Amino acid sequence: MRIVQIANFYTPASGGLRTCVDEIGRGYLAAGHERVLVVPGPADDDEQTPSGRRITVHSPKFGAGGYHVLTSRRTRAVLDRLRPDVLECSDKLSVRWLAPWARGTGVPLVLFSHERIDAILRSRVPPGFPLTTAADLANRRLCVRAEKVVVTSSFATAEFARIGATNVRRVPLGVDLTTFRPTEHLAETPSDELVRLVMVSRLSREKRAERAIEAVRVLTESGLRCELSVIGDGPLRPRLQRLAAGLPIVFHGHMTDRTTMADLVAAADIAVFPSPAETFGLAVLEALACGTPVVVPDAGAAGELVDAPGSGFVSDGSPHGLADGVRALLSVPAPQRRHAARSAAERFPWSATVAGMLALYADYDSPARTA
Repeated sequence: MRIVQIANFYTPASGGLRTCVDEIGRGYLAAGHERVLVVPGPADDDEQTPSGRRITVHSPKFGAGGYHVLTSRRTRAVLDRLRPDVLECSDKLSVRWLAPWARGTGVPLVLFSHERIDAILRSRVPPGFPLTTAADLANRRLCVRAEKVVVTSSFATAEFARIGATNVRRVPLGVDLTTFRPTEHLAETPSDELVRLVMVSRLSREKRAERAIEAVRVLTESGLRCELSVIGDGPLRPRLQRLAAGLPIVFHGHMTDRTTMADLVAAADIAVFPSPAETFGLAVLEALACGTPVVVPDAGAAGELVDAPGSGFVSDGSPHGLADGVRALLSVPAPQRRHAARSAAERFPWSATVAGMLALYADYDSPARTA
C-alpha cells in the first residue's frame, strides 16, 4: 500500500509534528508499505530518508516563523504522479482543497488532527469571540471533507463529540523508548541540593511558558534551590528572557540532536509543562520515558498521560499550582517517582500507534502502484 502523508509546518525545528510524521512513516516502512511524505519548503527536492521518501514542494512563506505552506496546484500535480492508496493529511488548512482531489480520484482522505481548534485559538481571539461556535462550524466542514478524522486523546475527541461526528477514531501517539530513557541518578534529592527542572516547549503564546517562569519565582521565593532549563524556541523567547531576568533559568533554544535533548531531560528531577492546549503531549510523554515525572495543567490532554502516583501531578496550571506540583513530587522518593514515570510512558510505544493507523487503512490496501 502506498501511503502519502501531507504535512504543512514541517521544518527542522517543528518539534512534535515532525517527530510524529517521521515515526509513523518509519513504522509504515517496517510493516512493508511504501510511505511518501509531501512537505512545503523553499525549493523543490526529492530524497530518501530513514522514514521513507520525502518530496519537498517549492511553496510560499507563511508568517514569520520560517514556515512555508503548500498550495493546491503544485501539490495536486505531485499527487497525480504518486497515485496514493491513502492520503493522510496532518494539517487542517490543506483539507479544503485536498478533499475535491481525493473525491475525484477515489483516494480516501484521512485527517490526522494534531491540534484542537478552540484550544489553540483561545489565547489569540478577543474576549467575547464566539470561539466554540466557530470551532464547531470548522469541524463540521472537516468531518464532511475527510473520510476519517484521527485524534490522539480524550481531550481531542471531545471537540468532535460535541458536534456528533461519527467518523472520528482515537489513536494515541507513541514515544521512542530507546532514545528517551532514564539515566543514573541519586536515590534521593536532599533538601539542600539543587532541584533541576526542565521545560520542553515551543515559546509561543498558546504554550503559556511564562507560567513556568513565574512558578520558578514562587519556588525560589519560598526558599527552594532550583534551576529551570528551557528547551525550545519561538517568537516569545526575547520577552520570556526578560521575564526570567534574575531567576535561575537557562534558555537552551531548539535542540536538533534528540539524544542530547533526551539526556538533558533525563538529568532533570521534574519536568514542567504549563500548556493548556495540548491535544496529546508528546514532549510530556518523552519526559516520562526519561523517568522524569511531570507537572501538567488540568486543561488539555497532558493529564491523561499521568499514571501511577509519583509519575506526575495535575495542577490548576497557575504558577502557584505548578509550584505546588513540584513540591508534591519532591515529597515522593526519587526511585519511586522515576519508576512510575517510566512505567507510564511504556504504555505508549510507537508500534501501537502504527498498528492503530494501519488498522484504519486495512480496507484501502490494493496492489502496489507505480509513479
